[in-house]
Amino acid sequence: MKIINIKELKNQLEWKEAFLIMKQLRTHLDEASYLRLVQEAKAKNHYKMAALYENEQIAAAIGFMPMVTLYNGSFIWVCDLIVDANSRSKGYGAKLLHYVEDWSQKHGYNIVSLSSGLQRVDAHRFYEEKMNYDKVSYVFLKRW
Repeated sequence: MKIINIKELKNQLEWKEAFLIMKQLRTHLDEASYLRLVQEAKAKNHYKMAALYENEQIAAAIGFMPMVTLYNGSFIWVCDLIVDANSRSKGYGAKLLHYVEDWSQKHGYNIVSLSSGLQRVDAHRFYEEKMNYDKVSYVFLKRW
């Protein structure tokens, strides 16, 4: 029997436990960089991470934080959402997005927003068709 549980990850030990899942999305990060960035995002931007556990093993993770912009006002930005490659199509991504949506409503936010890479067509279908998110813009990025 599968036991599913979602909990917020609050410390370095718990974030480290989620690294192998998060690495599937953030392939450019090594563990030390990942832990440093999570700590900095938490300290500066109130970043939060939650994990979905299947039988006490992390099967999916989500990172999110409050933001304020002139466009949205106060809202929650989903920074990271990943379901382990071996656990996809079980509804875990939806469960984590619902977790963030519920958290948002309890804390006075009425918008949840996210971006997704142009190549992630299956993810776009998931957000639009299964989760009822609207595609409202493109994200542009300039590196130097």
